[in-house]
Amino acid sequence: MSPHHSITHGDEATHLEIIGILPQLGLALPFAIVFVLYVIAIVRSNRWYKPWPRYRTVCWTIGVVLAIFSVMGPLARFAYMNFTAHMISHLLFGMLAPLLMAFGAPIKLLLRTLRIPTARKVSKLLKSSPSRLLTNPIVSSILNIGGLWLLYTTSLYFLMHENILLHLIVHFHVFIAGYLFTISVIYIDPRPHRLSFWYRSIVLVFALAGHGILSKYIYAHPPIGVSIEQAKSGAILMYYGGDAIDIVLIFILCLHWFRASRPNGLATS
Repeated sequence: MSPHHSITHGDEATHLEIIGILPQLGLALPFAIVFVLYVIAIVRSNRWYKPWPRYRTVCWTIGVVLAIFSVMGPLARFAYMNFTAHMISHLLFGMLAPLLMAFGAPIKLLLRTLRIPTARKVSKLLKSSPSRLLTNPIVSSILNIGGLWLLYTTSLYFLMHENILLHLIVHFHVFIAGYLFTISVIYIDPRPHRLSFWYRSIVLVFALAGHGILSKYIYAHPPIGVSIEQAKSGAILMYYGGDAIDIVLIFILCLHWFRASRPNGLATS
């Protein structure tokens, strides 16, 4: 049974509240805000520098739209009742949207927009130990893949449908962990702490293996409250859909590696 069907009639009011508009707004509103701030930053930076690349704006816009689409509207409501729909939301919200938004290079745009003293403070923050720790591929992989293992192999998946706060925390963790993992593997924005391509590649291989193994585990061992049929279809979607998105990540990493290995390799590896 899905979490939707496992809730008793006495909990119907809570159930309706969880899948209501307020939690969806709580998840979608931050993305709408950062989109507006991104556009404002483009307008300001274009006054002083050459025009901001359009493809970055397009990537950021599509990423934000996919993130909002994943947590608000028909897909979000259906994902609450159907594990396969939930997995579609996971792929969009936790993998594809972070990848596209990373291509938007928000930190680079921010540094172009801020005044020099403030930009120096941001640069100092990027060089800090917490920043270095969170953007280490091993740490971000644990947060990302480890978080998914915790979600789908414990009662957490069921519990997040019972508690609004937990529902919000899990979703924000999925996106933030996905974004940190992406920017720890491919360097789009300025990165004071750069790690070798070999290091990032090895961690990426293990992370992808962890994601693939988890999908197979879900296929054989459905999360609490999920039917066997939905678990199988969701696991298949997670396996192949995740691979499709990961191919893009691998391609970009290899492209950067190729450019950096040329005699006059690009510094933006």
